[in-house]
Amino acid sequence: MSSLPTIVPSPSCAPTPRGDQAAAASQEPVVITQRGRAAAVMVSAQSYERTQHELEILRLLARGEAEIEAGVGHDLDVVLAEADELLRGL
Repeated sequence: MSSLPTIVPSPSCAPTPRGDQAAAASQEPVVITQRGRAAAVMVSAQSYERTQHELEILRLLARGEAEIEAGVGHDLDVVLAEADELLRGL
């Protein structure tokens, strides 16, 4: 990911064809500005889906950490099978 996002000025907060093309081509977030301020961030559908999948993995990890702290245990074989299933989706 580059350190500087692509910025597309827009008179309205609606996506622009130029912004759509930039998000799809670069696989990087495109910041849509309105009056010089960030109003929205556009990403390609593929990037969005990947981010949602990664977020779900993080939620499961956080839930696991909380269960460990609470003393709730799970069988290692079951946990590894579920992890393999999740990782196949990447």
